[in-house]
Amino acid sequence: MFSRCRVVECSRPARAGTEDGLDTRFCRSHADHYSRHGSPYRPSYGAREVAPYRAAAMAWVEAHGDDTYVRNAVDRVATLLRASGPHVEAFRLRGLSPQDRAKAAWARLRRAAVDPRRVVAAWLAIEMILRDDPKAESKIEFKRVQAAKLIHKMASGTHKRWGEGSNVKELHVYPRSRGRVLRHVGEELEQACELLVEHRGRDLPRPQSDRT
Repeated sequence: MFSRCRVVECSRPARAGTEDGLDTRFCRSHADHYSRHGSPYRPSYGAREVAPYRAAAMAWVEAHGDDTYVRNAVDRVATLLRASGPHVEAFRLRGLSPQDRAKAAWARLRRAAVDPRRVVAAWLAIEMILRDDPKAESKIEFKRVQAAKLIHKMASGTHKRWGEGSNVKELHVYPRSRGRVLRHVGEELEQACELLVEHRGRDLPRPQSDRT
């Protein structure tokens, strides 16, 4: 019953049909892709693809800072940052549950003093690029993961430096951007922005490159 991965045209067996895991849906390659990107077959949007949408979304958020729904989304993101608990170094995340790792991700953003408006703009950017993509993945999980990956990069990792001269040592540790952590972060961000998208989603602009 696990003789074939569910991705069309993939001839490999699902992991449950091998000695490589319990996944009954996908082979190892597509399961890993699904964990990282929110879809077993669609890749994440690249930085160059998303950049104009992020810029347009941020400009729109700044221009509509007095809007009730914009303020609501920004305030709800600010609450997520405040309620995320103590900052946890990236090299101390091992053994934490996905929920606690998600809180740690919000705490890293708070420690880095990331503007909540940038976080809101990240969600709007994904809303906008999905709107303009004729082959967009329709599942909400893909949207959540794509947005979570954007904010994950805003304050990713722990960086330490000690010693002097030739004895200088550095430590750079980055938490993995994959799995259930991204789903938790994306769902929380979606909830923070849901009223804004519901009431102002049709007013979101298109990037300058699309209008010229």
